[in-house]
Amino acid sequence: MKFHEMPVEDLKKSLSTDFENGLSNEEVKKRRKQHGFNELQEGEKQSALLLFFSQFKDFMVLVLLGATFISGILGEYVDAIAIMAIVLINGVLGFFQERKAEKSLQALKELSAPQVTVLRNGEWEKIPSKEVVPGDIVKFTSGDRIGADLRIIEAKSLEIEESALTGESVPVEKNVSPIREQKLSIGDMHNMAFMGTLVTRGSGVGVVVSVGMKTAMGQIADLLQTAESMMTPLQRRLEELGKILIIAALLLTALVVVVGVIQGHDLYTMFFAGVSLAVAAIPEGLPAIVTVALSLGVQKMIKRKAIVRKLPAVETLGCASVICSDKTGTMTQNKMTVTKLWSGGKTWDVTGQGYEPRGEFLQGERSVQIKEEKAFQQLLSFGMLCNHAELKYDGDQYHLDGDPTEGAMLIAAMKAGYTRDSLQKQFRIVHEFPFDSDRKMMSVVVEDPNGKKFVVTKGAPDVLLKVSDSILYDNKLQYFSDSHRKTVVGAIESMAQDALRTIAVAYRPLSNGTYPLHEAEAEKDLTLIGLQGMIDPPRPEVREAVKECKKAGIQTVMITGDHVSTAKAIAKQLGILSSQHIVLEGHQLNDMSVEELEDVVEKTAVFARVSPEHKLKIVKAFQNRGHIVAMTGDGVNDAPAIKAADIGVAMGITGTDVAKEASSLVLLDDNFTTIKAAIEEGRNIYENIRKFIRYLLASNVGEILVMLFAMLLALPLPLVPIQILWVNLVTDGLPAMALGLDPSEDDVMNRKPRHPKEGVFARGLGWKVVSRGFLIGLVTLIAFMIAYQGQDDRLAYAQTVAFATLVMAQLIHVFDCRSDHSVFARNPFENKYLIGAVLSSLVLMFIVIYYPPLQPVFHTVAIDVKDWLFITGLAAIPTFVWVGSHFTRKTK
Repeated sequence: MKFHEMPVEDLKKSLSTDFENGLSNEEVKKRRKQHGFNELQEGEKQSALLLFFSQFKDFMVLVLLGATFISGILGEYVDAIAIMAIVLINGVLGFFQERKAEKSLQALKELSAPQVTVLRNGEWEKIPSKEVVPGDIVKFTSGDRIGADLRIIEAKSLEIEESALTGESVPVEKNVSPIREQKLSIGDMHNMAFMGTLVTRGSGVGVVVSVGMKTAMGQIADLLQTAESMMTPLQRRLEELGKILIIAALLLTALVVVVGVIQGHDLYTMFFAGVSLAVAAIPEGLPAIVTVALSLGVQKMIKRKAIVRKLPAVETLGCASVICSDKTGTMTQNKMTVTKLWSGGKTWDVTGQGYEPRGEFLQGERSVQIKEEKAFQQLLSFGMLCNHAELKYDGDQYHLDGDPTEGAMLIAAMKAGYTRDSLQKQFRIVHEFPFDSDRKMMSVVVEDPNGKKFVVTKGAPDVLLKVSDSILYDNKLQYFSDSHRKTVVGAIESMAQDALRTIAVAYRPLSNGTYPLHEAEAEKDLTLIGLQGMIDPPRPEVREAVKECKKAGIQTVMITGDHVSTAKAIAKQLGILSSQHIVLEGHQLNDMSVEELEDVVEKTAVFARVSPEHKLKIVKAFQNRGHIVAMTGDGVNDAPAIKAADIGVAMGITGTDVAKEASSLVLLDDNFTTIKAAIEEGRNIYENIRKFIRYLLASNVGEILVMLFAMLLALPLPLVPIQILWVNLVTDGLPAMALGLDPSEDDVMNRKPRHPKEGVFARGLGWKVVSRGFLIGLVTLIAFMIAYQGQDDRLAYAQTVAFATLVMAQLIHVFDCRSDHSVFARNPFENKYLIGAVLSSLVLMFIVIYYPPLQPVFHTVAIDVKDWLFITGLAAIPTFVWVGSHFTRKTK
């Protein structure tokens, strides 16, 4: 039912309740049976055991487990144990990542009020909020958290902060008047109070209209549970890659077995050879290395003030093509700040950041001393006098205690050098008329050292204009003429165009002996001093970050629950909104399907007055257009869209626990520029993943081909399975991990985002893998044939030479993988980790070859120095062939 449309009298009938006595205990029991407890419900949870076993359902992992089983049957226990260890490590890592990722609902529950004051059986009592039922009468005051969705029936200067639900940074004034408008957003329902929001001023009484999952907060909880978690592009690519490798492995295994049997070999020998090839074809270390590379990326992200909660999110950022960003607290500072002053026909700009009480007062480009302007002195000092906000400093940063609007006026006065202590020595407050949402004003009566009294008033400009009969103009007291009135109205409209919230300040000297007993007597015949214009300003560094994202082919879109005029003003300042873009509001989104939204979503730069459902719809529309979407935000209202996006980004300082738990990435400094830095890091990590995939697969292709060619030529196995596994884990693994730490190339943020459907082998990677793998396999086979010479007593020696040639060729090849151009395109000593990994692999290879206890395990024998000259020469051939062919193509 639309309770916001009903007059207060009709609520009694509709909810069958008693405003004077509340509900009886019997009625409460009856309603609880019907509506249940006032708490958020959780969906079915997967048990820890099932979650752990679900980590092993991946196709590639299942085949690896099959290879483990076969290796065990054939007595290759070292192979079986090594593969099993890798699979288990990956499973455990995945389990812990998922286990801590789904705490969103618990954080959401903590936002609900622990206790509420409710009218039952004619008496007020405190009860746990979960026991509230529809029809209960609840009272609340400043500092209370609302325990259920309420229709307000009494309001005294009531303001409620709803930013967690709506994104608006300014508390909303509440009243009891019915609202007849259609298609209202939550932020426009001024006679409703919602579960989880905070009372910042005044007091009120409300009747409960919705509890539990039926509340606005409950609907968000439901969206969180039903929002799909998207597979990242990397997960999709690796899944595809795994399937390709498995199919290749099975085909090769079948081919080898068939060829071998045709040539007269027994089936057992050929099946063992086939399994060896399957082991060679599947890069067992690939999942582990990807995990390690992403983990290293996480460490880099932390240094750049971003915490990664889900490992694949590191890479996903690198291909983000749209950033859907919340306005409040993400692009803006979430700190109301006075940026303009107007008095007597003059406008001043006020500089300074956030709550820091430091800034300048500018007329154009010129800095002006406040002492030169009496009217501005009064505008600022009287704004501080008629004010309850306090600024606190904890030794690290400033915190505001009080209403954001009053805080902005307080800090503006402090920038001019005023302090509350100094003003209280000049003026003693003798009486106060508190702010009232009907009057839209607040006044204090002050007394100066000479005993003279003044009324100082601040409030809505349109209201103060009606009760002012004079104005300070050109620092003189003048009659408030129609001409003056037009000038003031023009100043108000000018500030409104910049989306500034305006507060007017006025005063009136009191005659000796007079003392107003009522606000109507005090707030009349005022002298208007001027206007203070304030806004939650954009972060100064965000404009440059938006510009750099645009250069990198990333569209930035503002999504906010705030008013459209404010959103447009901020978006223009940040360079998000241009003449080519359109702006959509929540009521327009109500009438659009996802398919209809898809037609205009790429032209839209600002979405204003939106609800959580709208945010989900926007994310889905962008995803349906083929975009990889990053959704940033800090409020409860952002959480479902954060979860549904390809990558969810939450604010670490101002962000709610709900938003953080739903996210993949948390920004420690709440700074939009950190998103840009994270994207840069993500792009580099993906390129590094491509580098080590190129390295791993080219190496594996070399291993496969040397085995396959040997089979086709009716030669013995050039490499035994334990040697292949050793190469995969050590020679492949260590340098591949070091490639994951490769510094980014200079132009990484000048490239367009890669297409989300781009395969792992795109941009020529497939050809590089096959051609380089072919050359590595060829030189390894040549080394084996020359060393073997058809003599079985030389088999162990030939296998050792082939093993050493394969390792050396791969270690030279790793330097090629650092660039798409050639081995000489980048400084080989730039990546010290890679140098260390290559040296470590060489040392480990020498140990396997020359350490006697390991020689029987790895089927190796010691070889001479002259053999190393032969091995190194052959191993370098693929690099020289590749460099030569690249140079030839370039000169053509």
